[in-house]
Amino acid sequence: MILKFLFGLFGGLLLLKLYFGHSRKKCVNNVSLLGKTAVVTGSNTGIGLRAALELAKRGARVLLACRDQERAELARAEIVKLTGNDSVIIKLVDFSSLASVEKCAKDIQENEPKIDILVNNAGVGGLIDKYTEDGLNICMQVNYFGPTLFTFLLLDLLKKSSNSRIINVASLLAKMGNFSVKTINQYAGRYGTYANSKLCNIFFTVKLARELKDARISVFSLHPGAVKTDIFRRLKGWRRALLDLVAYFTFKESLTVKG
Repeated sequence: MILKFLFGLFGGLLLLKLYFGHSRKKCVNNVSLLGKTAVVTGSNTGIGLRAALELAKRGARVLLACRDQERAELARAEIVKLTGNDSVIIKLVDFSSLASVEKCAKDIQENEPKIDILVNNAGVGGLIDKYTEDGLNICMQVNYFGPTLFTFLLLDLLKKSSNSRIINVASLLAKMGNFSVKTINQYAGRYGTYANSKLCNIFFTVKLARELKDARISVFSLHPGAVKTDIFRRLKGWRRALLDLVAYFTFKESLTVKG
């Protein structure tokens, strides 16, 4: 019985791997971004790093908004090496601190004449019930409250572009979101809290798009698909083992750099 179950499990995962491998499509758009400035949060690894790399490859000036200086330096070096574009600048920011968000935004305001693209990618998942110095649930703050503040602080620079974009990385898990105004900052379990934060990203996108419809700023949210990143790096034990197993067969590979 156990052997049949294991064979069935691995057989199913193998079929999924084959299906996802054939169904994925690669973006072939190669529009030039020379003269454009892009800010990508959480860009020292995973989806953010890949996005920053693609933007730099097309000639954009890219601001890597990251928390870890060392990992950001490694990411910058990799991007410059692969693209030949040395207009890649590190901006340190920790979204679990609203003061850090304000400091980073002020730095950008003082040094950049405009922003053409803002990619809100930074995020965490699988966290315990923990609150920041700002009194906010850490997952909700890093994934939603912090990026929302960051976006509002950079709106004036985005308005100075002739046709700017705001891209909020959400997730299909938003369908599991369930909260009210009174419970938005409450811990709802590892996955429930993450789902709530992603649902908030989508609500924010819809509201902001309506508010900015006459400001030449387009606002989007997206589900990146199943991508193997380190967003759930804090998971331990059997949960991590199960996630790694499923990821191996079904997730797309992201980009990482190692020192």
